[in-house]
Amino acid sequence: MNDSPLYQLLMFAAGLYLLKLWVDDVKAARVGKPNPTSLPGATLPRTNALVIAIAGAVVILLAETWGELRLGIAGEQSDMTWVFALCTLSAAVVEEIIFRGFLVIQKRGRFLLWLGIVAASVIFALLHQHLWKWDGGWPWAGGNLIVEFNLKGCFSTAALFVGSLWFYAVRFARFNPQRSLLPCFAAHAAKNLGVIIIKLLQGHLVGAW
Repeated sequence: MNDSPLYQLLMFAAGLYLLKLWVDDVKAARVGKPNPTSLPGATLPRTNALVIAIAGAVVILLAETWGELRLGIAGEQSDMTWVFALCTLSAAVVEEIIFRGFLVIQKRGRFLLWLGIVAASVIFALLHQHLWKWDGGWPWAGGNLIVEFNLKGCFSTAALFVGSLWFYAVRFARFNPQRSLLPCFAAHAAKNLGVIIIKLLQGHLVGAW
C-alpha cells in the first residue's frame, strides 16, 4: 500500500493538515486563547534553535553519506519518485508530532525521559523498513514478512536511530526552552530534503510517481 501514489499523496495531505492544526494552536496561544487540546510543542522557538537543529541534522546526514562511501554501500540506494519525495517532507511533521511530541515521558525525571527517548528511537528506526519488508503485499493481502540483516540495512537503521536522538535532543535542549517542535520539524525536513538531493544527484529520483 505504501508504494501507491494515492496513498503517498494522502500522507502528504495529512502532513500538511497536521501542520495547519499545529500552526493554529501556536496562533491561539499567542493571542492569549490557548487551545486546551493543543498539539505538543505548539510554541515558537528562538531563531538560534532552528539554526542549531538544522545544522545538526546536516552534520548527521553528511556523516551518514561519508559512512556509506567508506563502507562501499553508497550505490545500494533505493529509487524514489517525486510524489514519495513530497511524502517524506510532510512525514517530518507527522513523525515529529508522534515521536517527539506524544511519545515522551515527561515530569518523571531525566532518567525516565531519556530511557523513553532511547526506546522510542529504536522503534522509530525499525519502523523505516531497512531491515524488513512485506513480500507480496501486507499480511491481510497474503504477504510474507522478510527480515534482512545486511550491511546497508543495519547502517541506515543505525543512522535513523542517531537522527531520532538528535531530534529529541533538539526538543529538550537548553537552546529550546519553549520545548517547541518547530526546530524538530525543521531538522527532520532538512535531513529528508538532503536525502532527496543526494538521490537526485545519484540518479535515484525517478519519475513523478
